[in-house]
Amino acid sequence: MNVIPGFAALIGLSLCAFGAATASADQCPQQDSPIATDRPDVTNSSVVVPQGSFQIENGVNFSERDSVRAFDATNSRLRWGIAPCLEILVDVPTYFAALRAPLNSGFTDVTPAIKWQISPFPGKFDLSATLGAGLPTGTKTVAGPGVQPYLQFPWSYELGRGWSITGMFTNFLMPADPINKLSTETTFALERELTARAFLFIEYVGDFHVRGGPGYLLNSGGGYRITPTQQIDFHIGIGLNDNAPAYVVGIGYSARFDGLLQARW
Repeated sequence: MNVIPGFAALIGLSLCAFGAATASADQCPQQDSPIATDRPDVTNSSVVVPQGSFQIENGVNFSERDSVRAFDATNSRLRWGIAPCLEILVDVPTYFAALRAPLNSGFTDVTPAIKWQISPFPGKFDLSATLGAGLPTGTKTVAGPGVQPYLQFPWSYELGRGWSITGMFTNFLMPADPINKLSTETTFALERELTARAFLFIEYVGDFHVRGGPGYLLNSGGGYRITPTQQIDFHIGIGLNDNAPAYVVGIGYSARFDGLLQARW
């Protein structure tokens, strides 16, 4: 399978989407907007961090796969709103370690990216595009070999009365991997805003590879905004086949700091 043209086609489609419709500056999140995070679900937020704001998201997971129990932390993502409808983000190295059985332990790669909010119908149908790459800084047996670019499209659609559906499509390119040079992940979630501060969700996650069977995960959880700029959250995932973890349980905390990075473009 020739994966390079497929990845290039996705980039071309993203550029077409950018040209077709983009949100104006006043339609993207402002500093009086409540915090919107890329966690605790796998599906990332369809909107960006407000211009001039810095956001940090963290979490700890406990999981089991093939009777091997493990934990990973701190799953930290740093996000900066550098311009209206535009952010840069960095996934800092996360440490993976076994709890009871032999398992490769070590750090994941540093992964910088840029995210652009397109949002054809802001507040009703929101869409963003993220382009990033994992840099070969982590433990090879954990993170994999070489530079690993990815292209991602998170979206959301408001149904009304506190209900919404969200999803995400991601292509991961791994040129140095001799077996799987391309992986695709799709997600679909149903979310319910219980109050102005609390929400719950249920989510499907599918991982597909060039070689090897797919993995399916059913994920659920929720979050609570302590303040408009702070959130605590949890999630519980159950594997639906042998290629997915038997379970994943996690908790997290996120915070946004406004007015610290007044970018001038």
